[in-house]
Amino acid sequence: MTMKPLVLMLLGAITSVGLTNCASNPNAETGEKPVTLTLVSYAVTQSAYEKIIPQFVQEWEAKTGQKVIFQQSYGGSGSQTRAVIDGLEADVVALALALDTQKIEKAGLIQPGWEQELPNESIVHRSVAAIVKRDEQVKVNSWSDLANPDIKVITANPKTSGGARWNFLGLWGSVSQAGGSEAQAEKFVSQVMKNTPVLPKDAREASDVFYKQGQGNVLINYENEVILANQKGQSLPYFVPTDYNISIDNPVAVVDSNVDKNGTREVAEAFTKFLFTPAAQKEFAQVGFRPVDATVEKEFASQYPTIKKLFTVADLGGWNKIQSKFFEDGAVFDKILQK
Repeated sequence: MTMKPLVLMLLGAITSVGLTNCASNPNAETGEKPVTLTLVSYAVTQSAYEKIIPQFVQEWEAKTGQKVIFQQSYGGSGSQTRAVIDGLEADVVALALALDTQKIEKAGLIQPGWEQELPNESIVHRSVAAIVKRDEQVKVNSWSDLANPDIKVITANPKTSGGARWNFLGLWGSVSQAGGSEAQAEKFVSQVMKNTPVLPKDAREASDVFYKQGQGNVLINYENEVILANQKGQSLPYFVPTDYNISIDNPVAVVDSNVDKNGTREVAEAFTKFLFTPAAQKEFAQVGFRPVDATVEKEFASQYPTIKKLFTVADLGGWNKIQSKFFEDGAVFDKILQK
């Protein structure tokens, strides 16, 4: 049996982090052989994990005498999910939304109840939706302004992009969570979609369309993406809608079937727990994610506007209902596009 092309492509893109050149030599003092751990995540987490992984490697070796070599794969959350299901042997998955993790669970690779195995129901960091403007001349100051006919909105396709699902839910919830009816929410989202000249396949491509190709005058994006872009010199004006916004919750999980096959459960579980420590949470916050550790959250509070009504996936009925209602073939999103 051969791996599917996507898996082979992602395997080719995997990078290794070892911090030592002892990939095949046992530790001289303890006799412990190095262990290799494969982390599969979505693209925008890479800047944080590049700082977190060396800290964990150092701590684990100090504690156990065992060296850990990390293989890492980053890409769109949906494509990463498919790659793991198709054979990419992730020990740990850190994906953009619980729906993707649930797909791996349904494929039989993650045992049910994974949400309860880590703190905070396994949500390791959060974000919210942010709106980037081409320049200060763009008259957008709220969700509702995105329906104005002179606004050209860039967002990815929620049929193919996890990030775009969050954007869609932010738009929908800005009406429904404010007391509007389902019909009013659908009308508003339809108006915004009418202002969308192109639907890129994922959030990274949407950013390229906006920043590099110059299309659109507004981009809906993750707050953490905008903060990171600003850190890298892409300092376009943006704002975070603070009246209503979606809590973009990002989970982490151990892939049970793979860690049991690879004999990596102990170190994989230790790594996922390490992600909730103040040291790791601080690294997530440094690149724009909202931390779930209360102490770190307080330390970085000035970086994040306070949201008056932060609604969640649960407020919208949970992922199973959301997927069938909005994103399955023939569901609400397809009907909006047909209009």
